[in-house]
Amino acid sequence: MKKLDRGYNKIINVWGADHHGYIPRVKASIEALDHNPDKLEVLLVQFANLYRGGHKVQMSTRSGSFVTLEDLRKEVGNDAARFFYILRKSEQHMDFDLDLAKSRTNENPVFYIQYAHARICSVFRQVNEKGVKLNLAEADLSLLTEEIEKNILRELSRYKSVIESSAVQYEPHQLAYYLRDLATQFHSYYNACTFILEDQDLTQARLSLIQAAKQILINGLSILGVGAPESM
Repeated sequence: MKKLDRGYNKIINVWGADHHGYIPRVKASIEALDHNPDKLEVLLVQFANLYRGGHKVQMSTRSGSFVTLEDLRKEVGNDAARFFYILRKSEQHMDFDLDLAKSRTNENPVFYIQYAHARICSVFRQVNEKGVKLNLAEADLSLLTEEIEKNILRELSRYKSVIESSAVQYEPHQLAYYLRDLATQFHSYYNACTFILEDQDLTQARLSLIQAAKQILINGLSILGVGAPESM
């Protein structure tokens, strides 16, 4: 009630799915106190199953056997813990693979995205080492004619709408999946093309493209509260 009295026009509560029956009761209480019950929105979350070594970790709140979020963060790190939770809709059950979350492989989605950012940083370190002068603001993007380059440009153009949709629908997993798709496009580009060329105009165009991808990766990871390391 304090939030309503302080003038907030929307309250978002996150509850366990087993408490769904309390939603109409709480809304009725809000209405009884002369407030608009529609101001309360409840997001229901499911239980998470933890797996270690391919086996489900046995947990029971009744027996007091469970893994706390603090313990989880200590084991897999803040970035992985946060990102793996964000990857699922709140109402979906989640199987949290502890070994995968700690792995440094492309199958680990947070590592895969962070590695894309680190690779771009590596390219720009090479640019500095080779003394390439940058003039990305004047880059001729019409030179980006490879299909993979067009795919990345299309992917970058989706960022604004993904952010809006994620916010309006309370679905941060949309942004997480978008970042993974962008990382996939970049890794393909990295493996297929050279960025520092004798053709200076094409070099500037390609560096401008991956600089834009780098900024989007930083922005998106920052919104999700996940780090963007420059080397891995």
